[in-house]
Amino acid sequence: MKNEDIKLSNQLCHPLYSAANALVRVYGPILEGIDLTYPQYIVMMALWEKDGVNLKTLSEATFFDSGSLTPLIKRLMDKGLIKYTSAPEDQRQKIIYLTKKGEKLSLEAGKIPELMMCQLQLTMNEFITLKNLTEKLRRNLNQS
Repeated sequence: MKNEDIKLSNQLCHPLYSAANALVRVYGPILEGIDLTYPQYIVMMALWEKDGVNLKTLSEATFFDSGSLTPLIKRLMDKGLIKYTSAPEDQRQKIIYLTKKGEKLSLEAGKIPELMMCQLQLTMNEFITLKNLTEKLRRNLNQS
């Protein structure tokens, strides 16, 4: 039986999945240098961009659900990189902040994007196109 529609080589899902896994594997040794996992790095980048946010805002920025985000926050707190306080208007809501150590880590992490660009071996135009198409794909899939 030959059905072209279900040939692995004709699918988009497989190369995207494989590329995402390969990308995370390349990040691994680079992030070991700053003692972060890839998901922790995503959370830290979100906080370096905007500090002092609640869990919902951090979830929206990272695309991690609260069930995934909570253990990441705990591990980052254990490393002394972030802390949280209760929001004055609602004690149940936690506001997440970088510590001085967490802020300082951004200086070391600043070299990572350039290292990754070397690994990607894409032109800047290819990089921008791929990023834009990937974001569009995520938006479209989230709407369906």
